[in-house]
Amino acid sequence: MPRSLKTPAWIFGLLLSLPAAAQAQRVHEVRLEANPAKEIFRFSPSRVTARPGDIVLFRAVAGTPHSIVFEGARLSGAAREALNGAMARRSGDLSSPLLAPDGAEYRFTVPPLAAGSYEFFCLPHRAYDERGTLQVTK
Repeated sequence: MPRSLKTPAWIFGLLLSLPAAAQAQRVHEVRLEANPAKEIFRFSPSRVTARPGDIVLFRAVAGTPHSIVFEGARLSGAAREALNGAMARRSGDLSSPLLAPDGAEYRFTVPPLAAGSYEFFCLPHRAYDERGTLQVTK
């Protein structure tokens, strides 16, 4: 085989052998919005599908202060520990700090969780049903 063809064939073979786990880390932005005059309080989008290692960027963009709190009632001990460990600057169990509505951001790296749905809500606006779902896939 001519030398000019050996190198590209070798590179192509190497690329085919890379594991699927080498996929790029994705950033998923979730906007935290509030309009108290219209009683609108929401995560937008309210459902995020991510893999362990992806980043969920929560951005408080309008209205009043927000937070992100994961529902703990149905979590296994391992899931609770993984979520708490992934939440920087926690203000409590499964709870982010309060985010000012001026574009404040909270970055959350999805920990190695079992595939499934993980519900979260905004503590100050729980009565207004400001909630979302993190759908973890493998």
